[in-house]
Amino acid sequence: MDPQKLKDNFAQVGANGIVVAEYFYADLFAREPQLRSMFPAAMSKQHEVLLGALSQIVSSVDDTDTLVPFLRDLGRRHHGFGVAADHYAPVGASLLATLAYFSGPDWNEDLERDWAAAYGLVAQVMTEAAAEPVA
Repeated sequence: MDPQKLKDNFAQVGANGIVVAEYFYADLFAREPQLRSMFPAAMSKQHEVLLGALSQIVSSVDDTDTLVPFLRDLGRRHHGFGVAADHYAPVGASLLATLAYFSGPDWNEDLERDWAAAYGLVAQVMTEAAAEPVA
C-alpha cells in the first residue's frame, strides 16, 4: 500500500466536494437499503462528517500513532450508532465505487488494491475496537 498514492488520489477525488459524499451514500443505500434507517432524513451534516473522517484517515494513513486511536474511537462511536461488523463490507464496496467514479481514467488495479488494503485495515481496527467491552 502506497500512502502517497492514496493521498494524491483522495486529493483528486475530494476536489469534487460534497457530491462525493452524496454519491457514496446513494451507492450504499442502493446496495443495502436497510441501512438508510440508521441515518437522519437530512443528510447534509452526515455528508460533512463522512468527508471529514475520510480526510483525517487519509492524512494520517502513514502515521499509525495518530491513525489508530482515531479509528478505535470511530469504531466505538459507530458501534454506539448500531453499526455491526457485517456493515463494513458494503461500506467498503461503496467507498471503492465512489473513489473509482471520481478518479475517472486515473483509476486502475493498483489504486483499487491499495484502497482495498487501506479500507481493510480501517475496518479491522474499527471492528476490533467496537467489540471491546466499554471501560
